[in-house]
Amino acid sequence: MLNSDAPSISWPSIFAAERRVLEHQLKLHRWARAEPERRFGDVFNLICDRSTLLVAWERVSGNQGARTAGVDAVTRHHVEDYGVIPFLEELRSSLKDGSFTALPVKQAMIPKKGGKVRYLGIPTLRDRVAQMALKLVLEPIFEVDFYTSSYGYRPGRRAQDAIAEIHHLTSLSYEWVVEGDITACFDNVDHHVLMDLVGERIKDRKVLRLVRAFLRAGVVELHGGFADSLNGTPQGGVASPLLANIYLSVLDRHFARLWNEEMSPRWRRQYRRKKGLPNFRLVRYADDFARHEAPHNRVGVEGLHRLAVAAVG
Repeated sequence: MLNSDAPSISWPSIFAAERRVLEHQLKLHRWARAEPERRFGDVFNLICDRSTLLVAWERVSGNQGARTAGVDAVTRHHVEDYGVIPFLEELRSSLKDGSFTALPVKQAMIPKKGGKVRYLGIPTLRDRVAQMALKLVLEPIFEVDFYTSSYGYRPGRRAQDAIAEIHHLTSLSYEWVVEGDITACFDNVDHHVLMDLVGERIKDRKVLRLVRAFLRAGVVELHGGFADSLNGTPQGGVASPLLANIYLSVLDRHFARLWNEEMSPRWRRQYRRKKGLPNFRLVRYADDFARHEAPHNRVGVEGLHRLAVAAVG
């Protein structure tokens, strides 16, 4: 595998760290693509790599959310006053010696339209950095397996790209767009199912243990009580979007199988139309979608949030 630990205990510059992390990511991505059945067994050292942790810190601290503290009340400014390198060295040591423990997330509430609210789980800054390091290593592996129908929370993909894909489909012969949402998707993720899906590519027990630790960290609720995390992955966690995409890739896989087995090649679609059966494609943006119907060659996109299924009438 990769030799992730430099002989020197000195920390690299951010430029050198970014370059090293990119090299690791390119190798992981290339190996994952070349071997679709490969399960990676030695990637925890990459998470603990000083370059990975430094890049993770730069990305987390550069986010506006770094000013929001978790349950330990630590913000970016506290870390900078204490010293970023000592902070990262302590985190690295705890990860390597197995003493790292994910702290509960702090519940926060964001108002939504119609008087509804969305609950977020805010991890501590330390846990956010560890989750970012995890994401930097896992994402290039799982990106290989993600489907082109998925647009949310992925590098180089935006909601506008999903909308453009729907416009493209309706320019062919697709006459309807069905939009909806997966109710409380992040809150209802089954941990056992998710861990099995992560395990399809990762067999490193330390990595799996780290993922499980973040899933089971628990929640300090608004009123101060504590709730166990029996299911779900908190919205607000750095690794949650990647984990949600791994979980929802089962949906993408299902639609891809239907397309390949029942609607390809073209004569099968023609046969289905004669029988009054629909042909359909999936365009997904994370976990939400809103119902919308449109006539042939016109799609209203104002209501599109995160997931849409385009179907031929």
